[in-house]
Amino acid sequence: MASSFVLNGKKISLDVPDDMPLLWALRDALELTGTKYGCGIGQCGACTVHLNGNAVRSCLLPVSSVAGQDVTTIEGLGDAENLHVLQQIWIDQDVAQCGYCQTGQIMSAAALLSTNAAPTDADIDTAMAGNYCRCGTYVRIRQAIHAAAEQTASHHEMPETGTGELA
Repeated sequence: MASSFVLNGKKISLDVPDDMPLLWALRDALELTGTKYGCGIGQCGACTVHLNGNAVRSCLLPVSSVAGQDVTTIEGLGDAENLHVLQQIWIDQDVAQCGYCQTGQIMSAAALLSTNAAPTDADIDTAMAGNYCRCGTYVRIRQAIHAAAEQTASHHEMPETGTGELA
């Protein structure tokens, strides 16, 4: 049966079995291979995508469960000409080592920053707890999330007038 949902801002209809995990629909049927298979049981975070803005594990979600909802993959977060701030900082700060888990890391970090513009180390650790990196780049990941938060905040500050009032 066909499932219809919004994928990376575009409404799609996908004719795959209802119980097919979203991960496999993305990778095999839609050829969006940025979302990775890691463990298949929702424990490693490599398959993280956004469902209505929330970080979820696509290996656990049947395609039928996303009908009518918004799904964003790493491909929809940004593209080569217009990277998401996290993608650019990941590159600038050389966060990834092998890189396999990094799309899931970035998707979880993006969900965090969408709800918490100035996360503490504890906030980051909590939000990222379900994302595992076998290379152990956790310190660089945390630094990159802080840098993205700072960069995003500096782009959203309103200039002040000489009177102390906002312009």
